[in-house]
Amino acid sequence: MNHKLRAPLLLAGLLLPVAGHAAETSYGADAAASMTTESTAMEYVEDSVITTKIKAELAADQISSLVNIHVDTDQAGAVVLSGGAADQAAVDKAVSIAEGVEGVTSVKHDIRVEVDQ
Repeated sequence: MNHKLRAPLLLAGLLLPVAGHAAETSYGADAAASMTTESTAMEYVEDSVITTKIKAELAADQISSLVNIHVDTDQAGAVVLSGGAADQAAVDKAVSIAEGVEGVTSVKHDIRVEVDQ
């Protein structure tokens, strides 16, 4: 084999494993970032499912003031209810509904009883 051709092939043979390792390392970082993004997306989906279940049950209860309740769920399953209700019984019902949804870890409410004038 020609000596002029042998040196570049030898150099390429030495560099390929290094380049492969660098690609593998950067792939690992991308995979870690992707997993973080995927877990964040999954948490968001789970939060949204809890929020949607609570809202659906509030609407199904057919107490008109319950549809004015806002529901926020964090990634730990903690729910915050806010808005207005016609009376304390409606507030208690909203809290009870939220506590009964699977995945809810706690319920806090800032629901105001709205008095008609």
